[in-house]
Amino acid sequence: MGATAGALLTLAGVAAAPAQAAGYRYWSFWESAGGKPWAYATQGPATARPADGDSLGFRFAISNGTDDTSQPSVAPDFAGICGGVEKKDGTKRIAVVVDFGGPVDAPPGETPPEKLIKVGCAEVREEATGAEALAAVAKPLRYDSAAMLCGIAGYPAKGCGEQVEEKPTASAAPTAAPAAAPRGSGGGPSFGVLAGGAAVLALGGAAIWKARRRG
Repeated sequence: MGATAGALLTLAGVAAAPAQAAGYRYWSFWESAGGKPWAYATQGPATARPADGDSLGFRFAISNGTDDTSQPSVAPDFAGICGGVEKKDGTKRIAVVVDFGGPVDAPPGETPPEKLIKVGCAEVREEATGAEALAAVAKPLRYDSAAMLCGIAGYPAKGCGEQVEEKPTASAAPTAAPAAAPRGSGGGPSFGVLAGGAAVLALGGAAIWKARRRG
């Protein structure tokens, strides 16, 4: 039983590790349909195809773990951003919010734009992707060799999804529960690690219970 208990403690340490792991500095991608609150996107902007009336949000920040992703500090407001733009045949209107974070999120040696929030109404073709809508509002965009979004409106000038030692103690925007993948690609790999660890721990507990009954 001692060996089993020791293994269980080891597994507990492994399961807890993601919460202590270093964070990543990257652009996260958010969506809102029909004026609903921001929701972490389930796919990247290059494949997402928002509908007329939707809002897209992008936030540059340091995220650590599955419950520590900063969402845009401005609420999705299609009416406020695109209210004066009439829909034309063959096009759609997408409200775009870009949140550059703040000095605490900036890579070493770089300074975020003086205006930390940029909004705009993208008028794009009906089949346009989220990346096309973003490009209509906040060029230039920068991608890495794997087509990951690295820079918006020229910020940051270099780097892409770097790992950082720890998240700063303060941030300019509230945090949200959805998991985040490094480099803003959508999805949350950390959740799978945590869930897998929890399942292994449950099996370990069952083994100890059976051993006690046999004893």
